Amino acid sequence: MERGTSALDRAHARVRRNRWLRVFTVVTRILLALGFTPSGITKVLGNRFTILGVDNPVGFFFEAMYRTGFYWRFLGLCQLAAALLLLIPRTATIGALVYFPLILNIFVITVALHFQGTPVITGLMLLANIYLLCWDYDKLKHLIK
Repeated sequence: MERGTSALDRAHARVRRNRWLRVFTVVTRILLALGFTPSGITKVLGNRFTILGVDNPVGFFFEAMYRTGFYWRFLGLCQLAAALLLLIPRTATIGALVYFPLILNIFVITVALHFQGTPVITGLMLLANIYLLCWDYDKLKHLIK
């Protein structure tokens, strides 16, 4: 380690050397990519995400999003881009950065609309994404200094 390295930098470097955490990180990237792929494809193809009626708040929300047309497809493209970027080692950090606002927004929506059980899943996806951002702390620390 170079002189003047902070305790956080040293701890991060130690964690990054752990073989099992490296494997866990790759698996996490793959799982998060898989989580966005079906919904991203559905949106890009211009299909509805749910069969719930507009009398249900969740169905009403998704129908309104679906009827935006271009924006619906744009969200799908963003999800697919984030998923693809996560799968390519060289672009995985950018993928995690793109993924973060998307999954944060999805998590807030699932909480605000009182989705049954879904906030647990989206919350875990959000935590996994935060883990990936922490994993790439050494690449991102210059953005926050």
